[in-house]
Amino acid sequence: MRSKDKIAYFYDGDVGSVYFGPNHPMKPHRLCMTHHLVLSYDLHKKMEIYRPHKAYPSELAQFHSEDYVEFLHRIRPDTQNSFRTELARFNLGEDCPVFENLFEFCQIYTGGTIDAARRLNNQLCDVAINWAGGLHHAKKCEASGFCYINDLVLGILELLKHHARVLYIDIDVHHGDGVEEAFYFTDRVMTVSFHKFGDLFFPGTGDVKEIGEREGKFYAINVPLKDGIDDTSFTRLFKTIISKVIEIYQPSAIVLQCGADSLAGDRLGCFNLSIDGHAECVKFVKKFNLPLLVTGGGGYTKENVARCWTVETGVLLDTELPNKIPQNEYLEYFAPDYSLKIPSRLIENFNSKSYLSTIKVQVMENLRHIQHAPSVQMQEVGTLLSIFSKSSVQYKSLLVWSLRSLFILCFYKYPNENEFCRFHPTFISPTLTKMSTTQMNECISIHKTRKSRGMMSTTTETMTTITRLDHEAHSDGIQ
Repeated sequence: MRSKDKIAYFYDGDVGSVYFGPNHPMKPHRLCMTHHLVLSYDLHKKMEIYRPHKAYPSELAQFHSEDYVEFLHRIRPDTQNSFRTELARFNLGEDCPVFENLFEFCQIYTGGTIDAARRLNNQLCDVAINWAGGLHHAKKCEASGFCYINDLVLGILELLKHHARVLYIDIDVHHGDGVEEAFYFTDRVMTVSFHKFGDLFFPGTGDVKEIGEREGKFYAINVPLKDGIDDTSFTRLFKTIISKVIEIYQPSAIVLQCGADSLAGDRLGCFNLSIDGHAECVKFVKKFNLPLLVTGGGGYTKENVARCWTVETGVLLDTELPNKIPQNEYLEYFAPDYSLKIPSRLIENFNSKSYLSTIKVQVMENLRHIQHAPSVQMQEVGTLLSIFSKSSVQYKSLLVWSLRSLFILCFYKYPNENEFCRFHPTFISPTLTKMSTTQMNECISIHKTRKSRGMMSTTTETMTTITRLDHEAHSDGIQ
């Protein structure tokens, strides 16, 4: 057990001044309310407070496509009517509107998550908090569900420079589809999402049968729930599954998305969790004493969001907070009782014991296919770079041909362009290092087609990213 955790807290006041538009449920103002509530309880005195850097376009392009990042950078409310084709292509519109300072907003919340991951990587803190982050729906080439840039994916990619296995846990009422999709084909990241599923509830994904594919098979865990789940049912299931996941997967870092729309009475949610029940999940994850990155996420009854994330900041600091809210700039939002805690409601829980038992059995059965932690080692991340730098000219030539051939093999095996583009450096690199000479020779015998040549530019960019990540990891002293 660590004697006392060192907590890093990231906040930029500008992030709360953004306005999505009239009647839009996403209110970044909730972040200002959360921060002032944290200050009113003097929690800032027990943490290191940082203003995050604004993430550079090149950092955003570590996951997102460059054309998408560039479009977010230049689009403005007064010019959007001239870009209707691009707006449709990148899914900007009603749910994901164009507003003033959109790109700066993305830079701030993403910069906070990247900075948090870097401090964890450098062992400068034990827990890092960025309540502005957690926008888990954004995809590689499009916005989705009020999310434009997926800061969680970028934070996890940063953690993967130092950690062989990262566990992602999501307790937002909505399925963490963007993060799951990003790592669906790799065992370097296990994603676990507890969410409402069915009845056409957004985003419509997250069935228990969605478990990952290829090298990532069984490394995506979905816990689909029904309306009205309460503290007892949720926390019992959460603790059982997370305990088993950590026992089997043995992650060296955890990312926890604490979407507060799973609270009772949320404007868009349908669960029945009290703040204590929600916070119990945070407390449980913290007990594993692993480097922990905590973010916000959804939450559309903003006074309850502020209450929840303040309580959970206290949980991460091992500090019990008085129920009476102290004087602060937003005190009137918490009228009439000015209480920190909110109770669950007297509504029906549609999650029967038999249903929850069935879900638990299915998840445990999937976990049994793993048996033990994947054999990925940190040496694999830098293998290509180190081998290449130490090799003879002849061997370098062979390696280059082998890599080129693998591109062709991947294309023939996964001909769907969108599917192919989902590959990430975190699992292409281990694949390359595991190729046998026979496999390489078989690849070389495959003739390039016009279509495969068209894919070469995409795979070349991917390998450039691998080399850069390898170089950065070695520069930071990773062996």
